[in-house]
Amino acid sequence: MDHFTSALLSIYDQLIVTDKNGTILKSTGTGNSLFHTIKYANIGGSIKDVEQDLFSTSLAEEVMGKNEKKSFMQSSWQGPEVLVTAYPIESGAWVWAYKEIKDSYPDTSLGQSGPLLESKKPSFPFVIRSKPMLDVLHKMQMVCDVSATVLLLGESGVGKEIAARAIHNMGNRSDGPFIPVNCGAIPENLIESELFGYVEGAFTSARKDGAKGKFTLAHKGILFLDEVGELPPNVQVKLLRVLQERVVTPIGSTTSHPVDIQVIAATNKSLEKMVKKGEFREDLYYRLHVVPIHLPPLRNRVDEIPHLVQFFLQKYNTLYKRKVAFTPDAIDLLCIYQWPGNVRELENTVERLVITSGIPEVDVALVKEVLPFKGPKPTSIPVIDFLMPLQEAVDLVEEQLINMAMEQYKSLKLAAKVLEVSQPTMSRKYKKLRNKIEEASFSPVNKRAILEEQINQRLRSVAVVTAAIIPADEVISLQKNMNRQTSHSQKLKQKLTLIQEKEGVIEWVFIFIMTEDGRLIHLVADKGFVIEPGEEYIGPPEMVNVAYQAFNGKAGVTPIYEDRYGEWKTSFAPIIDDDGNIVAIVGCDYSKAYFNSEMQRLRKQLNIHV
Repeated sequence: MDHFTSALLSIYDQLIVTDKNGTILKSTGTGNSLFHTIKYANIGGSIKDVEQDLFSTSLAEEVMGKNEKKSFMQSSWQGPEVLVTAYPIESGAWVWAYKEIKDSYPDTSLGQSGPLLESKKPSFPFVIRSKPMLDVLHKMQMVCDVSATVLLLGESGVGKEIAARAIHNMGNRSDGPFIPVNCGAIPENLIESELFGYVEGAFTSARKDGAKGKFTLAHKGILFLDEVGELPPNVQVKLLRVLQERVVTPIGSTTSHPVDIQVIAATNKSLEKMVKKGEFREDLYYRLHVVPIHLPPLRNRVDEIPHLVQFFLQKYNTLYKRKVAFTPDAIDLLCIYQWPGNVRELENTVERLVITSGIPEVDVALVKEVLPFKGPKPTSIPVIDFLMPLQEAVDLVEEQLINMAMEQYKSLKLAAKVLEVSQPTMSRKYKKLRNKIEEASFSPVNKRAILEEQINQRLRSVAVVTAAIIPADEVISLQKNMNRQTSHSQKLKQKLTLIQEKEGVIEWVFIFIMTEDGRLIHLVADKGFVIEPGEEYIGPPEMVNVAYQAFNGKAGVTPIYEDRYGEWKTSFAPIIDDDGNIVAIVGCDYSKAYFNSEMQRLRKQLNIHV
């Protein structure tokens, strides 16, 4: 039997034998197996608990229910994909054989591959495991063999230069040079000569034989312009000409020469906003914006984090001759961190933990020592004075948090951790939420109404919280001085603008008051609002009726309506002073396009066909 086990371990990394209920009877594996960090992977443990700690999905129960041999892939929280083969044996027992697959690319079973994915992958390590990054990879594959200008967009640290190098590596310019230029790191008086070169005598400190610029050096290859938004206006003009005509004129020369290059630019700024402010040339923006590729932040690629951790762990274990591993709980903690510095911050964190860890396993305590996990800032508890059943309010907040957690982490295990509840509790509540929405007996019309109410509850809660943080005394003071730009007006405008920008999906946030004869008057709003202070709002009955209800103390959400400014859905909530008087209402406008996209997202998330 020992010889037989040894033979199997020459093929697999871990063998586990369980009884018909999934209780572990025997467990053995190679020294480098992932399973040595799993506390349940011993005699007496449960195969279901092993799956929960090791994998993002649990399939053992389903496999045992069919009582037949099955092989399938599992995604490990610690990095590698794992090939699992389950064998039913005598007396209802099972043998589970595991083989780690250490490839930085998803296999074709993920359903995201195609001819391009199969034929073109960067030969250097480029970890791609999430659907958003698979979409990015497909776009990169489509541009790598053409000379179209590419604009890489995304926050600092998401890996824009790695993406640019991958395009070079995969394309027909891979034999040519890859010339990176950080436009923000070169002094303004030198950047023109760096990019376009110069001839002898072009300026006082010019070298005798002149110098080639980056455009010339990138001939037959790719020029990568990082932080392109930092280019000064005079250089923007010359760059536009090069992109249009593909010719370069060195400083001090009257002779131009052609260049055969592909330009890839990158920025973490909004060039569109810079154009509106006059900080970036509009014509250059459209020349750069031929093929935009947005690299999502790491917080939107949570399922990629374990694989990135494993990649960086192998890299720095090799570099520093260490044998550090991460416990599953440590991996979970890294997954729920927000990563403001994105992949760059994650890599630096893994490197630091590899260097400073005095023990072979990095656990939760060590991760917390190096990452600034911050709890929510203490704030005063908002008091809701209008009629709303307590249980409805509790259920509303709970459902919203569960939806948010599942949308971001796509895992009951991680959602439970971030919400600080047990996984069975999370599973039960999420199942209850799905059952509430996805009743088979509902007609398409009823299903749509239920989905809309789910969205309405969230929009209503945003208006309620917004109203609770607006100081009623500032609103009252502003009503007395509506015709002047008072400090209260500026403070409220800034506060509403901050709310609008932070939420990101609200089109406008505004405060209305009502005259004695029932007219709605705009008091103050965020900086982008289209109605002037003191101007009356005249709108359709379905919008005005919900606004009137808010003045009577009931928060609400309008159906989709149309006014002269567009098509909207608006949530209203009353602003109440210390004596319980309603002094104004706050409104949050959402576009019809946003509402439709939310309906579509919710349908897909809950697998509801309407």
